[in-house]
Amino acid sequence: MGRSRNPDRPRGGVEAVVETVDGGLAELLPDRDRPRAWTLLIDGAPQSYVDLDDPAYLSFEYQRRLGHVIDLVAPAGRPVHAVHLGGGAFTLARYTAATRPRTTQQVVERDAALVQLVRRELPLDTNARIRVRAVDAREGLAKVLDGWADLVIADVFSGARTPAHLTSTEFLDEVRRVLKPGGCYAANVADGPPLAHLRRQIATAAARFAEVALIADPAVLRGKRFGNAVLVASDAPLPIAELTRRAASDPHPGRVEHGRALLDFTGGAAVVTDSAATASPAPPPSVFR
Repeated sequence: MGRSRNPDRPRGGVEAVVETVDGGLAELLPDRDRPRAWTLLIDGAPQSYVDLDDPAYLSFEYQRRLGHVIDLVAPAGRPVHAVHLGGGAFTLARYTAATRPRTTQQVVERDAALVQLVRRELPLDTNARIRVRAVDAREGLAKVLDGWADLVIADVFSGARTPAHLTSTEFLDEVRRVLKPGGCYAANVADGPPLAHLRRQIATAAARFAEVALIADPAVLRGKRFGNAVLVASDAPLPIAELTRRAASDPHPGRVEHGRALLDFTGGAAVVTDSAATASPAPPPSVFR
């Protein structure tokens, strides 16, 4: 595995870290404005942003929306049990540890070389109760005890696409198995016009959970551009009013859809099963320019 320092992106003498990992070429780029903050890219696609001095700072739009879900899954500050499918630079696990001390977390990230890189360059707080498993997301989920988790977050991308086997009812059955009664599932779903993948993911979640909501940029929901939406599901009532307030107050305001309007948005899209599952669409090259 090759590793090199890139002198073209210095920050006060701090150089970028460039290393080949299992999923492609990983780059850790220092932020010129925040002394110990880094962006992780895989093959040029931004994956994570981490500020080691302020792990509660979420830079990416979709991660802020997932942060709202983390904030509302239980009363403020209360420790929870959380499973993160897809690790990246462990941004959301760090956020949860910072905002909910004594929380116990399991991170599943199949790219063992990436896990090694992040642990070395962006070490986790030694007091954080975070266990990392370098296995496939469904394989790692299968090892979680029944009814263990208050929260399961899916943020898994391979080559900028969510793998097909993480889009199906069978996958959500595993998620439901590990969730406590009333626990919450949240997923980062990337799609662009005509939003066929997003509509199918909403329909699939609605087939397995009593309550489903979606947080997204209005332009993405209108099919105007490719982007990320956060799908939230639970068998307990979701905090729609507070999610709506928080999403609307973000630097890039988001909209929350739920109930009948959200089901109408699916347009009768088919529920996804393992036998018919496909990966999420690849983003257009312009997305990362």
